[in-house]
Amino acid sequence: MKFDESIFSERMKPISGSVIRDIFKLLGDPDMISFAGGNPSNAALESDVVAELAQDVLKQYGPSLLQYGATEGMMPLRESTAAFLKNCGISCTGAEILPTQGSTQAIDLLIKAVINPGDTILVESPTFLGSLQAMKIYQANIVPVPTDEGGLILEEVEKAILRYHPKMLYVIPTFQNPTGITLAADRRKPLAEMVNKYGVILAEDDPYRDLRYDGEACPAIKAYDENGWVVYLTSYSKLISPGMRVGAAVVSNPALLRKMVIGKQSSDVHTPLLNQAIVNEYLRRGLLMPHIRRICGNYRRQMHAMLDGFRFFPEGTVHTQPQGGLFVWAALPEGMNAAELLPKAVANKVAYVPGTHFYPEGGHENTLRLNFSMSEPEAIERGMRALGETFKA
Repeated sequence: MKFDESIFSERMKPISGSVIRDIFKLLGDPDMISFAGGNPSNAALESDVVAELAQDVLKQYGPSLLQYGATEGMMPLRESTAAFLKNCGISCTGAEILPTQGSTQAIDLLIKAVINPGDTILVESPTFLGSLQAMKIYQANIVPVPTDEGGLILEEVEKAILRYHPKMLYVIPTFQNPTGITLAADRRKPLAEMVNKYGVILAEDDPYRDLRYDGEACPAIKAYDENGWVVYLTSYSKLISPGMRVGAAVVSNPALLRKMVIGKQSSDVHTPLLNQAIVNEYLRRGLLMPHIRRICGNYRRQMHAMLDGFRFFPEGTVHTQPQGGLFVWAALPEGMNAAELLPKAVANKVAYVPGTHFYPEGGHENTLRLNFSMSEPEAIERGMRALGETFKA
């Protein structure tokens, strides 16, 4: 019998995969200047430090790190993560923290725990396409909410809550992926109060918060959570190593935390113990904050090189002015199509991600996401000049 698409589940048939992962295939070309990924700089990955820590924790814990472990994670890492999160105003205990394989797994576990087919999730418009993909796999009804330069517009959020009765609101509050914008400080407490009032789970996906180059830091939305409706998702991928895949969810509701643990049991059993132990040691030795200060200096130069490079773009192009993170968002003049222009840009040895993929409703063909962390300032200037020439042509 011939194998065809009828074998696939209904929930997977419409899923086409991540355009970002497809564009990653272009990175094999050494001449390609890639603004398409979201990787930290290779210069920010301390392989020698990680190697030393790996040896130390293996000596300390012995073969137990190579065994199976508890799905709930290593308590030392849970406690050191709780201490680290005090920096953004979150007061929690290690018992409220679930180590995960990046914040990507955390959002997957949260959706798995609470979303039935047809349940509504409110999202920023635009938002991270990896999370959109997870929502589509679980057959959620995805409703975009308008944003401005200060992030989610609170009046629009409340209108959407009253109209759609969502189970969840998904927010990337700091240096948002893909736009780089930050939810305004004076919108954070009202948003926490709103979800507590209406009983909506707010997934606060915050992996970029420590990559700040300008301006003042804002408390997490979770800092204003009173009844456990805000689930805070963080990751060490952008700070220590994406390849180690260590993140965490802060879940104050014990029943919800238990359901996420059960979901993780059938997903990966537990986050690798060796990786958890390395990250824990990195935190406890006080290595992270000096490391963040160092990499932020480099990223700041790269970001400003990209912002300066918009002088090469067509007249009428508008773009965000992030204060941190890894991304800048741009809108070309109306009528231009970033997806159609991508092959021409690739032919000129520059890659980016068309913005249409970040909108659950599609459209917005003139938008694009640019990442600056994988290229040095000189290469960024060359790449932005090449993009400008491509777009003007």
